[in-house]
Amino acid sequence: MKNIFARKGLRDSENGDEKFTVLFQGDSITDCGRSREDDAKLGNGYPAKIAGIWEILFPGHSVRFINRGISGNRSKDLLERYEKDFLALEPDVISLLIGVNDTWRRYDSNDPTSTEQFEKNVDTLLGNLRRDLPETSIILIEPFLLGTIPERKIFREDLDPKIHAIRSLAMEYADVFIPMDGIFARYAVEGFKEADMSADGVHPTSVGHGIIAAEWLRGLSVFCG
Repeated sequence: MKNIFARKGLRDSENGDEKFTVLFQGDSITDCGRSREDDAKLGNGYPAKIAGIWEILFPGHSVRFINRGISGNRSKDLLERYEKDFLALEPDVISLLIGVNDTWRRYDSNDPTSTEQFEKNVDTLLGNLRRDLPETSIILIEPFLLGTIPERKIFREDLDPKIHAIRSLAMEYADVFIPMDGIFARYAVEGFKEADMSADGVHPTSVGHGIIAAEWLRGLSVFCG
């Protein structure tokens, strides 16, 4: 395992009752039907897949996975939820995927978020985390768009600069960076049908969520290849 776990003294349950908390944050791609009442019910997306694989690989572990993704959220919404859904949970690791709604609302609601404002929002969020939770590790997943629906290719003119902003912020803040837009493009080049990974280009299918989960775990060196 990558040393973001080892350096925090991750312990198996047989060695103690200390819980190591991994917090998933984002929009509907992360939310994916998760429970608002029961933290153990992570939904049907990549957070649940990661937790399930983790249980298989490390039975008896002391890792607690929490999903606080909220469908429709933009970067500004995460700032508004900072005290309750970030700081109060005192996570050891935060996994963040945000950005597609900052683009999407420009096209379906005429409510754009400029790249500059998006970058400022995420920079503020990550800077606050570094200040308030200095021992917390940050996993940053870049937003993505697949070409399943040709009409949505116009999103690229807005989303691509935001992806580059996330990449720049990752160099400053991230302990682990998952370049999902590029990764999905690689899978498509290697023969995966884009529609099999996302029916609408934005929300992953079960296959797409499985790819995110695999790349997340690979980013932490849980398994190789």
